[in-house]
Amino acid sequence: MKVLFVASECAPFVKTGGLADVIGAVPKALAPLGVEARVMLPLYPALKKMSVKGQTVWKTPDLHGGKARLIHLVAEGLDLLLLDAPHLFDRGGSIYQNADGEDWPDNALRFGALSYVAAEVAANGVAGWQPDIVHAHDWQAGLVPAYLHQMNAPTPPCVLTIHNIAFQGLCAADLMEPLGLDDALYTQDGVEFYGNLGFLKAGVAFADKITTVSPTYAREIMHPEFGMGLEGLLSARARDVSGILNGIDLDVWNPETDPVLPNPYSVKRLKPKQQSHKAVIERFGLTPPEYAPLFCVISRLTTQKGVDVLLDVLPGLVARGARLAVLGSGDRDLEAGFVAAAHRFPGAVGVIIGYDEDLSHLMQGGSDAILIPSRFEPCGLTQLYGLRYGTVPVVARTGGLADTIVDANEAALAANCATGVQFAPVTPSALSHAIDHCCDLFEQPKIWSGMMRRAMRHPVGWETSSKAYLEVYDSLLGG
Repeated sequence: MKVLFVASECAPFVKTGGLADVIGAVPKALAPLGVEARVMLPLYPALKKMSVKGQTVWKTPDLHGGKARLIHLVAEGLDLLLLDAPHLFDRGGSIYQNADGEDWPDNALRFGALSYVAAEVAANGVAGWQPDIVHAHDWQAGLVPAYLHQMNAPTPPCVLTIHNIAFQGLCAADLMEPLGLDDALYTQDGVEFYGNLGFLKAGVAFADKITTVSPTYAREIMHPEFGMGLEGLLSARARDVSGILNGIDLDVWNPETDPVLPNPYSVKRLKPKQQSHKAVIERFGLTPPEYAPLFCVISRLTTQKGVDVLLDVLPGLVARGARLAVLGSGDRDLEAGFVAAAHRFPGAVGVIIGYDEDLSHLMQGGSDAILIPSRFEPCGLTQLYGLRYGTVPVVARTGGLADTIVDANEAALAANCATGVQFAPVTPSALSHAIDHCCDLFEQPKIWSGMMRRAMRHPVGWETSSKAYLEVYDSLLGG
């Protein structure tokens, strides 16, 4: 079976969040199941150097105002199709925003181009290769099903995966013609979304199957609280919607072999974790805690992630003798709030604004617990990294967080199956209670070490989920 993945980012080449990790991992996980996957993504400046080793397999003189071509190559174990359109993708800043943090004004044309070329490859093939299935990811590839729908020829079925419904790719309706979309698609049941053209809406309307990245999130987005205006259409298509949990790359995230850790450790040999603990304490300028956990936060600093609520409860966390190390960036006010907290609680709260992949590994390896108080979380990966590294997750009971963490309530503790702490709702009192509960558990070494070991044994790879994706593909091909 041949599958074309279409996405805006892919680890390890270009990454702004968890989407990239998924795109970089799933094709590899599907290979042993007989799936030949190719990943199409834009050729950003960071990919230019490696692209010279590739072969041009398709080109056009005009793609929204400039020449474009597809380059085929294999790198890092992935079969890639890179869309080389310098006028759209060869620019500074981030892949979505300029240097001032503002969205590129032509993002609709940029990712509309990605979707259009993907649909062309799906319909006509390229260099003798044609997919049996197209798998589009998030709004950046949301127009792929729409382009396939308007073609007057047989086309492969299309799966859309929603990684975060909050990002929908809305643009002005007058871009329908420049994007090459038929006017007939601009309806309430099509691409129209409250007077705009919605990329994600298009995908939900025209994809043959829709998946999300956790079973709970698949149910949540059918309700107004989480559906962001698409809950009605999703509910109408409920039979075509399923939730498949994300996994993580077990080779990249492995405390037994992680080169970032001062001394790797395992579920049978936990003592070396203390060296990573010491390294995190030193890196963040903290004083070592006595009989209390070292918490960490590795996150975008946004209200979605609930970190504003964490700011409210920091005095209580510090009063328990606990420590907090924060790595992240995002909302300027929240960044300033955490920097101010580090000054207010010197030695107890340490903050580094930005993102550092190696440091995130060290924090997972050296912290006792990781705080994830998200208001909504489609799946989440940091709690999976926490499980893998024996860093107990303290999570809001929502989306994939609810699906992956077994709460340390009395029943779970008695049954020896708890792997973390859940709380709800996302309020200061509920989060404060969860932190206190975590501290209480930490003060009971036998219980705590049991939770750590169960967490590390919990399956967090792609084996089960890759089979679930294959089942979706087979259902579309009559398998």
